[in-house]
Amino acid sequence: MTLPLDPDRQELGPASGLRTIILAGGRGTRLRPFTVNFPKPLVPLGDVPVVEVLMRRLIAFGLTDITLTLGHLAELIKAYFMNRTELTALMDLQYIEESSPTGTAGSLACVPHLDDTFLVLNGDLLTDIDFHRLVASHRESGAILTIASHTRHVKVDLGVLRFDGSRRLTAYVEKPETTYDVSMGIYVYEPAVLEYIEPGSYLDFPDLVTRLIEAGEMVCAFPAGDTLWLDIGRPDDYARAQELFTAARSGTPDHDRIENV
Repeated sequence: MTLPLDPDRQELGPASGLRTIILAGGRGTRLRPFTVNFPKPLVPLGDVPVVEVLMRRLIAFGLTDITLTLGHLAELIKAYFMNRTELTALMDLQYIEESSPTGTAGSLACVPHLDDTFLVLNGDLLTDIDFHRLVASHRESGAILTIASHTRHVKVDLGVLRFDGSRRLTAYVEKPETTYDVSMGIYVYEPAVLEYIEPGSYLDFPDLVTRLIEAGEMVCAFPAGDTLWLDIGRPDDYARAQELFTAARSGTPDHDRIENV
């Protein structure tokens, strides 16, 4: 497995230099009991924490101004990076620690000096998204907020019954599959979004999006296409990520995909 380290190898483009906020304060309830005493961003992929894999991807795109918003087990995360001087030397790493949770959008009100376009990412992602294409799309659209989207196929592993009001069966569908365009937990913000976030109040991202839409603001999606994306907070995705990292070390067909992360 190769992870980009050399600043001279940075792929400079529209995203380079933007401030990047990584949301790393969640409790990781979907991965319990593993995350009861262990912060979700430090969950390992092979022997590398998922948040470090994400950071190295950011650095490769010239995204080196990185702020971590912390909450649950914040001291463990800070202690980890205190001992990763080889990595932290490649970026300007800052921390914002919340005394109580304010949500996936509310925490942004705690981050100072968000005066220009900035990126926000969940801290438990594995992805090979092209950040330059994402930022370029955002700027071309004129949106106040852009949400990177991924096509996810959801299979119901049961036979689904459809019947009318008299309980007469109209169809029997065995293990149907539905396709959704879902949020990747990767966003491009304009500073004007912060006007919709009240400091100190709890606000999750879906509620923020609803506020923006109801106010008539332009919120756009960025379909990421054939992009690797796994939400490590989901046990199935975490298992798949571990398979990919094992494949990378054994040189199996998945090797090239994970090499680019």
